[in-house]
Amino acid sequence: MPKLINRPEYLKQLIQNKDVDLVKIVTGIRRCGKSSLLDLFHQYLTDNGVADSNIIHMNMESLRYRDITNYLTFYDYVSERISKEGKTYLIFDELQAVEHWEKAIESFRLDFDVDIYITGSNAYLLSTEFSTLLSGRYVEIRMLPLSFKEFLTFYEFDKSVTMDEKFQRYLQFGGMPILKEYKFDVARINQALDGIYSTVVLRDILQKNNQVDQTMLQKIILFLCSNIGSITSPNKIGNILSDEGDIQNLKGKNVAGKTVEKYISLLRNAYVFLYVGRYDVKGKQLLKTLGKIYIIDIGFRNMLLGYRDADRGHILENIVFLELIRRDYRVYIGKVGETEVDFVAEKPDDKLYIQVTESMQSPETRERELRPLRMIPDNYEKIVLSMDRSFIKSYDGIKSLNLIDWLLS
Repeated sequence: MPKLINRPEYLKQLIQNKDVDLVKIVTGIRRCGKSSLLDLFHQYLTDNGVADSNIIHMNMESLRYRDITNYLTFYDYVSERISKEGKTYLIFDELQAVEHWEKAIESFRLDFDVDIYITGSNAYLLSTEFSTLLSGRYVEIRMLPLSFKEFLTFYEFDKSVTMDEKFQRYLQFGGMPILKEYKFDVARINQALDGIYSTVVLRDILQKNNQVDQTMLQKIILFLCSNIGSITSPNKIGNILSDEGDIQNLKGKNVAGKTVEKYISLLRNAYVFLYVGRYDVKGKQLLKTLGKIYIIDIGFRNMLLGYRDADRGHILENIVFLELIRRDYRVYIGKVGETEVDFVAEKPDDKLYIQVTESMQSPETRERELRPLRMIPDNYEKIVLSMDRSFIKSYDGIKSLNLIDWLLS
């Protein structure tokens, strides 16, 4: 088995939830490190004196379990192996391969002294039947690709490589852990990303939804990649694609918008894109329309579109968005009158307003970025993140921070 690379933040969450009577569910896009996390947790249990006979660890995509396709065979197989002495830890990887798995999981909870851990690469795992059956009895741990901080510990860099150069590589290649094996070889990395991307599209989207048009799906993916961080709506995307002749608008009915909405929802379920709603800061309410879409990993976007420096502003915004999610914030786009704040980030006891820009050097940009923040009437922290290294750390109480420093803080 290859040496496991630690993801301490996520491992800590599993350890904190250990022996709590909730099913622990680790979700995230394929190959972002979920299986390795379960291996790390297995290792932790062993190191802390749990006997092998009290750990059942199965990856349901292994052919070893090819005959276990539904919850009854799954239940019978596992039940026979649960230890009679003490608590047994059940660790199941890629459980979406077992039909109605949730019935077996609920039964294990009722019938045995167990602590259960699950991963899945598709939000169907948390679909309605499941939520109904286990409502309030599970905790979801959302796993993301590597943060910039993790990226720095994953890779070995030459002493001569500056922090800015390391960040440039992160912007180009993203944070999928598997890339470590390719030592920044662009061709190999793109090949690896293409492999993951194709698996996600084929297994998690097309196989489960046979009425999906693959060409259409690809067009929508490319459109979303080109427009990350731009406000848009399914109808607008539908109209643009209709104008290009990609979706037939039937007799003026906007079928297009509905189709696009459905495809976006499939992509969100496979954890390829994340949607952010808008929040009216002054009216203190969520708005129903016009959110933004961000991609789960910048590497996929660059693999599909090629890396272009012109898009750096949106790429930086995408990276800040993912970092806020990692830090356990609920994130919205802020609407302030007619202007907009890139992110409103909330925790039960904390709130941040954040603007992201490549540079604050020009007076026009500075004014544009600061204006919405100045219009917000409350006293929560307001920050502008940019790539500048400036001695000016604040404008009228609005903090100005270097983006890399913030990511590493």
